[in-house]
Amino acid sequence: MTTPPLFPGFDGLMTLSRREGVDIRPTLLRVLTDLYVQANAHNDEEERQFVELASRLIDEVDDATLSAVRARLAIYPGTPAEVLRKLGLRPATSDHRLPLAEIPLGPSVTAPLSPLGEAEFRMASNISMQPKDAAEINERFSHANPGERALILSKLQDAPLRASAPIPAARARRAIETLEMAAFAVDVENFIFELSESLILPWRVATDVVNDPGGEPLACAAKALEMPSEVFQRVLLFLKPEFGSSVHTVYRLSRLYEQLAAARLRPGCTLGS
Repeated sequence: MTTPPLFPGFDGLMTLSRREGVDIRPTLLRVLTDLYVQANAHNDEEERQFVELASRLIDEVDDATLSAVRARLAIYPGTPAEVLRKLGLRPATSDHRLPLAEIPLGPSVTAPLSPLGEAEFRMASNISMQPKDAAEINERFSHANPGERALILSKLQDAPLRASAPIPAARARRAIETLEMAAFAVDVENFIFELSESLILPWRVATDVVNDPGGEPLACAAKALEMPSEVFQRVLLFLKPEFGSSVHTVYRLSRLYEQLAAARLRPGCTLGS
């Protein structure tokens, strides 16, 4: 029996990455590593696939991604020796332990001058948009095709709408971590619950955002939380098979995500709800 590909669609994603200019290589390497270390052991064909795919990416990603991957694989007993060497690690022996990689801390984030508390955030959220204008845009958006939706989103900066209140940074960080874990576990129900809680959306609205077949409302919701692009890409790859299995969809939404302005996008009262 032929061993199924470790990462279906890998070559297609790499081709589009080169052609379309959206660098998905860091996400691919992280996801590939996460998939590999989930299993306690691998057969020869799975190991060969991992060595081949990982080796293609290791030389092409940023230092932060390399550090994260190195840390995961340094403590995984089944990491192929060739990959260890490529990462600058020694294969385990009776006399040596694998060195643990350190993940460099990201740049410090400066707190806003007047951070909103939970109560102030809820009050500001209720007056963030002019209802009539938002409703009209939402109606058009809901019935638009992907190209039209992208155009609507690109024009939001010029729309007569107030920017949404910023989501408290601590809440956003917690939500992003929880959403990524739920996506990785393909736990759509918990993903919807966390999205509803973090953006103060009714359950029905959060469900519609996640289940929208185009994916644009999901991109808007993630951008409202200022989810990092690489995390959003992992959400796309894992949360819903219809997204993750489509190279075109992953790239279309990744490119759209890079163009969104977070301050305009809280889907609780607009876009796809």
